[in-house]
Amino acid sequence: MTRIDDRFAQLKADGKKAFVAYVMAGDPDFDTSLQLVKGLPGAGVDIIELGLPFTDPMADGPTIQLAGQRALEGGMTLDRTLELARTFRAEDDTTPIVLMGYYNPIYSRGVGKFLEQAKEAGIDGLIIVDLPPEEDDELCLPAQKAGLNFIRLATPTTDDKRLPKVLQNTSGFVYYVSITGITGAAAAEAADVGPEVARIKSQTDLPVIVGFGIRTPESSQSIAAIADGCVVGSAIVGELADGKSVDEVLSFVKSLADGAHRA
Repeated sequence: MTRIDDRFAQLKADGKKAFVAYVMAGDPDFDTSLQLVKGLPGAGVDIIELGLPFTDPMADGPTIQLAGQRALEGGMTLDRTLELARTFRAEDDTTPIVLMGYYNPIYSRGVGKFLEQAKEAGIDGLIIVDLPPEEDDELCLPAQKAGLNFIRLATPTTDDKRLPKVLQNTSGFVYYVSITGITGAAAAEAADVGPEVARIKSQTDLPVIVGFGIRTPESSQSIAAIADGCVVGSAIVGELADGKSVDEVLSFVKSLADGAHRA
């Protein structure tokens, strides 16, 4: 059982949906980012998705691309990202952290060394968006062996033939991408998402969390109501980009979390 498994078990016992918040590590700088991450659990965040800055984030829209650029320009690295998680973990040993990013920095570090460092830093799961199931031997299976969940994305184009392959070695939860395209590009619609979530849940016992296109407390509530929870990223990152203070961003996060928890 990982912290992610424990958190979903607790949410289920409490009859609540999960609220997952994505933030880019090191945006706009290390100290501000750490302050924000430390404040997320108090704002109602059940699981923290921590973005690993990368130069070519092809699944991400402009908002998160720019956040990664700011972080990289501020000197953020894989080591600093793990340091941020480690510092958070010194004060919070229960809130799950999922590291979301791309395979290149991990490959460059070496999978074995990375997994050892990630586990030591308190990372609980990985979402690596450019590693398909055909490459499970690369990272997915070693990660599971090291005690980290490997969370896979399913999308509107994941048909019934492909879905079992996607679910095969997934653990922790399934991340359903509610729209075709990049992060922050369009609004998620519960009427479209509901049947897809039901289709996925018919083939797995894992929780299904919906992300992409959720920007308001109302959409947070409506999407969480037809899934096991929701993820918000671009809308939160955009608040930081607009120059809002950490307290203002956390207030916005709380409104989104409250929406999901009302579902």
